[in-house]
Amino acid sequence: QTTSSALKGAIQLGITHTVGSLSTKPERDVLMQDFYVVESIFFPSEGSNLTPAHHYNDFRFKTYAPVAFRYFRELFGIRPDDYLYSLCSEPLIELSNSGASGSLFYVSSDDEFIIKTVQHKEAEFLQKLLPGYYMNLNQNPRTLLPKFYGLYCVQAGGKNIRIVVMNNLLPRSVKMHLKYDLKGSTYKRRASQKEREKVFPTYKDLDFMQDIPDGLFLDSDMYNALCKTLQRDCLVLQSFKIMDYSLLVAIHNIDLAQREHAMVDGTSQTDMRRPAAQKALYSTAMESIQGEARRGGTIETDDQMGGIPARNAKGERLLLYIGIIDVLQSYRFVKKLEHSWKALVHDGDTVSVHRPSFYAERFQRFMCNTAFKKIPLKPSPSKKSRSGTTVPRRS
Repeated sequence: QTTSSALKGAIQLGITHTVGSLSTKPERDVLMQDFYVVESIFFPSEGSNLTPAHHYNDFRFKTYAPVAFRYFRELFGIRPDDYLYSLCSEPLIELSNSGASGSLFYVSSDDEFIIKTVQHKEAEFLQKLLPGYYMNLNQNPRTLLPKFYGLYCVQAGGKNIRIVVMNNLLPRSVKMHLKYDLKGSTYKRRASQKEREKVFPTYKDLDFMQDIPDGLFLDSDMYNALCKTLQRDCLVLQSFKIMDYSLLVAIHNIDLAQREHAMVDGTSQTDMRRPAAQKALYSTAMESIQGEARRGGTIETDDQMGGIPARNAKGERLLLYIGIIDVLQSYRFVKKLEHSWKALVHDGDTVSVHRPSFYAERFQRFMCNTAFKKIPLKPSPSKKSRSGTTVPRRS
């Protein structure tokens, strides 16, 4: 109900204050209690000795686990002044296509961060996840899981609006030609008519299998790195009993983009202006999966703009922007598990406990067998064997 500009203004005032007050606190290791701290500050419109005056109604701004999130930001190389500059120096841009969840999405003007409104239960669930999330990021900063940089709440007019700041998976400077939300399930997994009428619809598993029946082809190093990352991330989600997450796959078709440019210019001279690269560490799809994998390979990888180079069955060059999304929806399952626990002890029916592992396996199988494939190696010129017959070389 709060007008969008008032909400955006309150978010920026709140974040400016909370990051500023954090900078006075010394750097130290994260302690267990840091995950449960909630700081709250009141912003009266006439201002106070702690807060500036503003044109909005009075509001209260809460920051969850400030020290823990400061640590996460640091882990991803986001300096406090950069974080403030990205989020608070220019007005936030509201994205029109809100997700199925009905959340509002804002993106920072430099494309670095996404701000998403979350439900009370999701915010609560994220708080519960933090200690495990922290352990996991420490061991493995390269992940396709969402990167959470801050969790806040704006209280105004009796309403609580909770927001989470995350990495932006889809830079606006790169035109995406197709976008899929994949779960590895085929039950009712087709984009609705209403979704298809959008300017930039998000398609689903059945649409993917129909549009891209051969899958997306990756260099073998890249394919291995991607599948290994997915496997690791699924294990983490499974350990948190999380299900129902998706892999968001957005596809930029380089060859198609060049043809589109040529048509606009009327010439074949294309001005491929390099968009500014994202600054946060490991924030691009490419960095999320490429730990030790060698650069290079069968696909030329000179200018990725953060995307993962791939090809389609036609051989067109693609860049893929991917990430695992909707990991906070799972409080429902956690609650269900809590409810069914007593029943389990009595009935001895353990089916529901196995469900997150079943979900994870099906998800990985779909991604690494159906959605992504290795580029078949070109058969090399066969070597002549002694007897004169040709023996095809095994690749």
